[in-house]
Amino acid sequence: MKVTPTALPEVLVIDPDVFVDARGFFIESYNAREFRGATGVDATFVQDNHSRSAKNVLRGLHYQVVRPQGKLIRVVTGAVFDVAVDLRRSSPRFGHWVGVRLSADDKRQMWIPPGFAHGFLVLSEFADLLYKTTDFWFREHDRALRWNDPALGIAWPLDGEPVLAARDASAPLLADAEIFA
Repeated sequence: MKVTPTALPEVLVIDPDVFVDARGFFIESYNAREFRGATGVDATFVQDNHSRSAKNVLRGLHYQVVRPQGKLIRVVTGAVFDVAVDLRRSSPRFGHWVGVRLSADDKRQMWIPPGFAHGFLVLSEFADLLYKTTDFWFREHDRALRWNDPALGIAWPLDGEPVLAARDASAPLLADAEIFA
């Protein structure tokens, strides 16, 4: 497993070891001991989510206050542009973002720790994302941040207009959002 810090050093890109032969491939998509040893992150995952979205669907930017979630994300079908935004007011990188292309072909994963918002744009005809979370989902703590906030300046690789949920289209800007200390 190869782990690469991004411009937001706590957000990590993980390239798993892939074993390919004439039959196909094998990867160990998650191993607690290997993950901890390679990343230094001692995460306990409590929930697995599976999301399928069509081309140009943009989901996010989502996060939970009070019960923030760390997320280990991977794409099993298609490709996405995956984004993390630092929402920790005490961080020197508060309001900064990083985006990484994840696909079923490259099998790359992204670790987004608690305190960050997460979103993605589907680049392929459709994409299936699987992601593990370090806390359960709580409706009362669930928040969204506007995907196109000029203060963030996220360079989404859009191919036309994004397809958005009403909640994401009307989410608050960073200046008005509930964030972390």
